[in-house]
Amino acid sequence: MRPARRQITGFSNPTVKALRALREKKHRKAAGRFLAEGLRLLTDARECGHVPETLVLADRRDPHPLLTVLEEAVEAGGGEVIETTPDILAKITGKDNPQAVAGVFAEFDTRLAAVDRKSADIWLVAQALRDPGNLGTMLRTGDAIGAGGLILIDDCADPFSVEAVRASMGAVFTQAIAQARWDEFESWLRRDAGQLVAASLRDAQPYRGGPYAAPCFVMVGNESQGLPEDYEMACDLRVTMPMKGRADSLNAAVAAAVLGYEVRAALDGSPV
Repeated sequence: MRPARRQITGFSNPTVKALRALREKKHRKAAGRFLAEGLRLLTDARECGHVPETLVLADRRDPHPLLTVLEEAVEAGGGEVIETTPDILAKITGKDNPQAVAGVFAEFDTRLAAVDRKSADIWLVAQALRDPGNLGTMLRTGDAIGAGGLILIDDCADPFSVEAVRASMGAVFTQAIAQARWDEFESWLRRDAGQLVAASLRDAQPYRGGPYAAPCFVMVGNESQGLPEDYEMACDLRVTMPMKGRADSLNAAVAAAVLGYEVRAALDGSPV
């Protein structure tokens, strides 16, 4: 017999306050938990082996077989299923029109030491990336090109923010995520095989047909300032992408996607 779900009907309920607090970085870090919403995203998480500890459902929702499977997985794992009103769910997620389901997950191990560079031939690296939408988009790009994950250098946006998780379209569950300072990353990278590549204007060659080698670490910099010069000069390969119009640069996440697909094609031995 399925265990009874907990019903929450009041905005002042302590659980509602605790869940809502996960939208703020300091509370996420303190709790070691983060929020994700939407049946598709939570289904992707389950299929990747990540089952939410707490599942929050809108009490007025359409039945769906994937939701039933998700509920059963949460209950089988000893998690809790909560039913509440759409208005309270909106307060928890911060969206005026929230999806009918949200989940609470334990944050992942983001130590650089946990990264197995040999598990993939491409990795994405972002330095001082501040926009959570860009961060989530890079995770999504990494999933699309078969990257192993995203390594965040220096002070980046929080990969477990609601905005980044939402923008990742589920890739936060398919991609390894690591966080490190530049010195730590550079030291780790040079301990074993690994080519560091960056889009640059300094002594750069055209990005098409570059001598890319696996495992290839594709690095982009801060949205407004780009990469520091010493970071660029530490790269094994610097490449440039042509700008045919008035723009003199690409969005950081877009640049990572363009370069990432070029590297993928080169490593696969096929044209873009």
